[in-house]
Amino acid sequence: MKLISGPMATISHPAFRILLEKFGGCDEYFTEMINAGTLLTGGQFEKYYLDPSPVPQKIVWQLTGHDTEHMVEAAKLLNELPGLGIDLNMGCSAPDIYKFGAGISWMIKDRSLTQELVHSVRAVVTLPKRFSVKLRLGDDDFTDDEFFSFCDMLVDEGVELLSLHPRTKKEKLIRPPRYAYCQSLVERYKNKGIKIYLNGNVKDEASYNNAIAQAPGVSGVMISRAAVQKPWIFASLKDLHGKVDMKEIAYDYIADIEKYQPKEFWKTRLQRFFTYYSLNFMFSHYAQTQFLNASSNEDLKNRIDDFFVKCPQEQFIIY
Repeated sequence: MKLISGPMATISHPAFRILLEKFGGCDEYFTEMINAGTLLTGGQFEKYYLDPSPVPQKIVWQLTGHDTEHMVEAAKLLNELPGLGIDLNMGCSAPDIYKFGAGISWMIKDRSLTQELVHSVRAVVTLPKRFSVKLRLGDDDFTDDEFFSFCDMLVDEGVELLSLHPRTKKEKLIRPPRYAYCQSLVERYKNKGIKIYLNGNVKDEASYNNAIAQAPGVSGVMISRAAVQKPWIFASLKDLHGKVDMKEIAYDYIADIEKYQPKEFWKTRLQRFFTYYSLNFMFSHYAQTQFLNASSNEDLKNRIDDFFVKCPQEQFIIY
């Protein structure tokens, strides 16, 4: 069973992959969404989205956009980079993405437009690159027939892997994912060599086992937010054990953000990471307030030092 780090905006970059690799890493790393239009205009920050460090061989480039022409041209560029493959995002339901005509919009648009996109991108993704799609169940009024016929179209057009987050467009994280749909896809395509990855709500061994019990045939499990909070989660699921120095993690992550991200990105990337990092502590709200209100990276380091002076019992975690 493969373990996969899911795509997360402001998180799925080299500094985060370096952190996960310190605990043995995982099998695949999906990048944060790469906007086709912005990539093609050659913006000053695009090179940072295209850095496959530290494990180029495990990278899956995730592409987003709202029109076929730009998506195809961007896919041509990504096809020349190292990595396992190219993934089309048809699952992001964030309002700014959906209203832009990207993400889950591709599941809701006229089917012929989406089919043209998939067909055209498939034509430029060449071996040994894999061609995949990450998707949801669809809009809130979806039907099984609509969902499965949509997946049939993807497979007929050459998609080799489907990563399913089995919720609808508006369903929040408090709604349990419908993992049975992942297993249904496994059974539907078992004679076609199509791989299915399960995504959603896997955060520890118990939730992992629950997901696999409902979808035993999937080829991989994708974990996102839980891997930010607990970068050792993949090691834990492999039944490995260790001791984590949380202060060391924080310092190293700041250093890698400074090394691999432009200064303009430091604040947002660090705030997003420390939002989840703080959840490990008994005094998580206090930690989160302190870290997210730091005025600079040096101020953040001072606040980290102060936190562990006040809460020394929080510095080490056994997994």
